[in-house]
Amino acid sequence: MNNIKRITIHSAMFAVAMIAPSIASLTPYVNVSTAYAETKTKRVPALREKVYSQLARAQKLADDGDVKAGLEALDSIKDRSSSMNSYEVAMMYNFYGFIYYNENQLDKAIAAFEKVVAEEEIPESLRLSTTFSLAQLAMANSEYDKVIKYLEDWDSINTKTIPDGYYVLRAQANYQLKDYKEALKYINTAVNLSESKNEDPKENWLVLQRALYYSLNQPKEVTETLEKMVKLFNKPDYWVQLAGMYGEIGEEKKQLAIFEAADQQGFVKSRSQIMQLAQVYMYNGLSFKAAKLMERGLRSGIVEDSAKNHVFIAESLVQAKENQRAISYFEKASEQVEHGNYEQRLAELYINLEMYDEAADAARMALDKGGLTFESNAYVALGMAQYNLQNFDASILAFEQAEKHKKSESLAKQWIKYVKKEKLHSETLKQALL
Repeated sequence: MNNIKRITIHSAMFAVAMIAPSIASLTPYVNVSTAYAETKTKRVPALREKVYSQLARAQKLADDGDVKAGLEALDSIKDRSSSMNSYEVAMMYNFYGFIYYNENQLDKAIAAFEKVVAEEEIPESLRLSTTFSLAQLAMANSEYDKVIKYLEDWDSINTKTIPDGYYVLRAQANYQLKDYKEALKYINTAVNLSESKNEDPKENWLVLQRALYYSLNQPKEVTETLEKMVKLFNKPDYWVQLAGMYGEIGEEKKQLAIFEAADQQGFVKSRSQIMQLAQVYMYNGLSFKAAKLMERGLRSGIVEDSAKNHVFIAESLVQAKENQRAISYFEKASEQVEHGNYEQRLAELYINLEMYDEAADAARMALDKGGLTFESNAYVALGMAQYNLQNFDASILAFEQAEKHKKSESLAKQWIKYVKKEKLHSETLKQALL
């Protein structure tokens, strides 16, 4: 067992949306020799030499790691508690509390510390520190209503400046009770007090503040808190989250700038982060950057080798006027699905590139595979390819199929009329050359 000098209590982790703050605070400890000396100077019952030596023995046993012997020594003292004064009884239960806490028996620790503050004739410093310890232990034990009760008891007897830990603990307890407005009041007090002293707020305070603003649907305030977190702690997640929040509040240019800065620092690593930044690039008309980023993700294996991602890259390249480069990605996508939608896109792309044989082949393949979202588009592409190959009859047949679809009916009729005219013109020209 570790030397019982000071005990740090860690609460259960908070978790909301994209955060997980935690508490770390100190539980006061009263050393036996210090307590003995205090009785000589303050108006409290004396801690007698005999009781002092027995408590000191129990302390040494516990400090040396023999918990069982330490508890047995305390039990022996407890058997004679009827002859002890309030302060001696309080000190005895104080030691029970610390030993139980170190053994992670929080219920017993809380019960022991409650007996400490139940004694009337004890120093106010002991009452204050123990009451605050009870609040911390209740937090660690997930008894959030008790946390608030203990803190209210502490507040009613405290006459000095309220420490930051009080506000943070109240905020965390109210957060767990889903009283977000009340929690926000306390965490804001802690943050504001810190900043008023030209001190930086602790990271877990800002994490909790951010979570509360998020829970209360206050995106502007979430953003402002994240700005502080980026400046003070420079963590990858904070940069990415700040970029996301700029998008949430309509600050798209700032979103792009922060996301790019995060990427330049190597903070954009996960699949979701790469996908988010690629979408931001697309939104801002930077389709080539979107394609390059996704290509990087594919090469590294972070982004899944899927038809959906290949199509994203292909469409990004098309928007960037990189049609030739887009072809291979549409081809890869078409190999990964059973439907013919991506062969249809290839046909359209080949037409734009004036590669009409390839366009006709891709359109036929799309129709053969089937499952097309807009079958009429494949017939239109086939008709256009055949027309440019001077295959007028095949072109008319394709457009006649497109005409059967309401979506392309009007366009197909125009093309049929046009192709027939061109066919007649071509035949007339041939006759003239005979």
